[in-house]
Amino acid sequence: MSVDPARVRVLILDVDGVLTDGRLYYGARGEALKVFHVRDGAGLKALAAAGVTLAVISGRRSAMTRQRCRELGIRHVLQGVSDKAAALARLCARLRVGPAECACIGDDTPDVALMRLVGLSFAVADAHDAARTAADAVTRLPGGLGAVREVCDQLLAARQGGESA
Repeated sequence: MSVDPARVRVLILDVDGVLTDGRLYYGARGEALKVFHVRDGAGLKALAAAGVTLAVISGRRSAMTRQRCRELGIRHVLQGVSDKAAALARLCARLRVGPAECACIGDDTPDVALMRLVGLSFAVADAHDAARTAADAVTRLPGGLGAVREVCDQLLAARQGGESA
């Protein structure tokens, strides 16, 4: 299901492998850090300023994700989600939008059901084959290294009447 990128009202992001490069760093006390790309953050802020609601649906729970989302002004943060399709339904009800008005960025098999339900789906360049197959478009850049900014720029360009995804 692919819709006009200019009609996207909500962008849903996975975290590990999308906002990060997918690597998990562990120290003696557990998960130590995640690395986020500053350009992805700038793109997300620009997209939010253009009126697109941002949301995160992640299978993992992380204080670092919560902190980064707070910095970016992402208010809809669902972590520890095992059923992303059900989380999408709850999010859509809360925001009073239909799944066709949503776009998402994913990278692996837990994202596939979500990718198939939204109006426009993206896989990062280094995504699992199942996610790449489910996606309407695949970024040139890998997760955590500017892929999110690439999608934001495409959505912004579409809203301004430029090139679409």
